[in-house]
Amino acid sequence: MHIVFIHSFFIKISKYFSKLQLKYLEMETDYIKGRGAQFNPHNLYLKTEYKKEFAEGIDDWEKENGKTVFLQSDAKTLVHQVCSPDVGFSYSANPYQGCEHGCIYCYARNSHEYWSLSAGLDFEQKIIVKENAPLLFKKFITQKSWMAAPIAVAGNTDCYQPAERKFKLTRQILEIALQYHQPVYITTKNSLVLRDSDILSEMAKLKLCRVYISINSLDENLRSKMEPRTTTIKQRLKTVETLVKQSIPVGVMVAPIIPGLNDSEIPAILKTISELGVKSAGYSIVRLNGQLASIFEDWLHKNFPDRADKVWRMIENCHNGKVSDSIFCHRMSGSGNFAKMIEALFNLHCGKYGINTEEHHERNSKSFGKQLSLF
Repeated sequence: MHIVFIHSFFIKISKYFSKLQLKYLEMETDYIKGRGAQFNPHNLYLKTEYKKEFAEGIDDWEKENGKTVFLQSDAKTLVHQVCSPDVGFSYSANPYQGCEHGCIYCYARNSHEYWSLSAGLDFEQKIIVKENAPLLFKKFITQKSWMAAPIAVAGNTDCYQPAERKFKLTRQILEIALQYHQPVYITTKNSLVLRDSDILSEMAKLKLCRVYISINSLDENLRSKMEPRTTTIKQRLKTVETLVKQSIPVGVMVAPIIPGLNDSEIPAILKTISELGVKSAGYSIVRLNGQLASIFEDWLHKNFPDRADKVWRMIENCHNGKVSDSIFCHRMSGSGNFAKMIEALFNLHCGKYGINTEEHHERNSKSFGKQLSLF
């Protein structure tokens, strides 16, 4: 009788753990590996559900297996004026909208809603390709009234995201910029920028370019969660080192700083890049504007359940009790005691490692010339 009881007991225990294992596997299945966002929040600009179609697809829709889809856009304009004192440039040109890198903190996610898509998975799965971007860029900079102010190539999304390997729009834009002596900024996380080092080297000789590589962690495990489809940290550092050796002006953006996740890495990052020869660096504090707040919060609890609430409160501490701030000159650097501590830590170690002690390379806008004027 005791044997029957023990056998029955073990059967019940076995069933219980089987259910737990099944639940665990279901949780694992729910998490979409290789993507930052885990769902599509509703588009705030649409009264109904966000559209599942958009214009003409360059590649077929592959919604079932979650592959990236490229959507063709016949854009009307490319270069836009940026009226913000926080970003360091006055004009930007984005050959792509959406970004397959899938960085969970990306402020540009909300812009995808203007295209009747979602700021979540759509942003990193449905990439809008402005195939006429090079022509629009050339048309803009050859206007008689254009004074050759520096243009940030991208600025909203990464111009060297995986799509660039296929469409080469950024390379074409750089070729035109070199031809007309148009100064440009580039900010990227992708080592693909080295493909265009031939053009950038020629631009650098004329002081027409500056490249910023984004490095906000040296922890590959954290990088793979925050920025699932970006170049590895090791390869990113190699990219910085190569650009320095090729005499292409390069800086590093330690951005964004997420308190409780990567703020403690500031000294190590600055030390590492200084050893590679970097003399210029900047930073920003994460701000979770619009739909980004719910996307990031969901990701935070799924990846760091042990400290999610603490990280959330620390982000709020940097933005006057909210997770986002829209006030110019404060929204990127944050405010409050914790933001001041981050600023002091960053400045202290920049000074220690000889970063930001020299003036930036001046961009040469005086040599800008239109080929048509030669005839």
